[in-house]
Amino acid sequence: MFNNFVYQNPVKVLFGKGQISQLGKQIPKEAKILLTYGGGSIFKNGVYEQVKQALHDRNVIEFGGIEANPTYETLMQAVELGRKENIDFLLAVGGGSVLDGTKFIAAAIPYEGDDAWQLVTGKAKIKKAITVGSVLTLPATGSEMNFFAVISRKETHEKKGMGHPLLYPAFSILDPETTYSLPQKQIANGIADAFTHVMEQYMTYPVGAEIQDRFAEATLQTLIAVAPKTLENPTDYEARANFMWAATVALNGFIGVGVPQDWATHEIGHELTASHGIDHARTLAVVLPHLLRLKKEDKRGKLIQYAQRVWNLNGTDDELIEGAIQKTIDFYESLGIPTKASTYGIGQDTIDKIVKRFEEGKVVLGERGDITPEVVGEILEMSIG
Repeated sequence: MFNNFVYQNPVKVLFGKGQISQLGKQIPKEAKILLTYGGGSIFKNGVYEQVKQALHDRNVIEFGGIEANPTYETLMQAVELGRKENIDFLLAVGGGSVLDGTKFIAAAIPYEGDDAWQLVTGKAKIKKAITVGSVLTLPATGSEMNFFAVISRKETHEKKGMGHPLLYPAFSILDPETTYSLPQKQIANGIADAFTHVMEQYMTYPVGAEIQDRFAEATLQTLIAVAPKTLENPTDYEARANFMWAATVALNGFIGVGVPQDWATHEIGHELTASHGIDHARTLAVVLPHLLRLKKEDKRGKLIQYAQRVWNLNGTDDELIEGAIQKTIDFYESLGIPTKASTYGIGQDTIDKIVKRFEEGKVVLGERGDITPEVVGEILEMSIG
């Protein structure tokens, strides 16, 4: 049955060429800004200069070095800086990891407890947050239009998600031209990440939510169509713009309203990143196809629909299901992303550790709550087989 829902998304999106020039109009003139970024790619692609020009008359302090999987340890340095300087506006310039990290910083600066990690685990509630804005330079996570963030902790090898409506960005600037200089691997990862975000919300069981289903299918087909174009020609503005917007709408909340959602692939993938340092998107590719195969009876209706509507396949129901799973594998592989965990040297010892961690946390996953730690082990065993 189509579930009840409430949908509200307050993020103002400024999309297109030259939109960074509008940055100054989006931030209060009296704001004391902490500009956050990652490893420094914004200095090479001209984005830093554009941002500084747009904020030339503003009070701006900078914090760089946020990792591809933002760590609690690094982010707490930014929190201390933010508190010391009485920051009242945060501007994330970079990809989803920078924005995720900045959301944590936004919640942690005003936090009055002793251990800000509790904001990530959910043991402490987010009651206040500094306002966040973003200039996105890497399409992938959808963090620019949602209130979620994923944070890692090196000390304990944990990677966890957090979220709160106070962490919605006030605005996000998306200029496809800022992505032209990105390495092909990062674009491939972004496509895979966005694709999997849609699948986590779509690939469950039918509830008659036609708008959400058709929207999800259109987003998947867009990613499939533009992937080879934007990888072959990074300066194809139309292809890159469609990819950038697809990655945003993949996780801005609309596809998921009124429908069951899975997210087991992400939860398992986070463990692989935490234990082996594998790129987030690449962990998704080594989990999802095998999860689909193991749970194909539970997901039967949607797999058939996916095969017909997204991949235009024909055949018996069993042929459609197998064809859909194989097409998913082929798509990831076409991006240069392997779909076997064994490719990364993952073995039974890693699987045993992940299963044990899930058992200790009494974790159950999936849209039906039936992906137990034991089932997680079976999925990963298929991926190394």
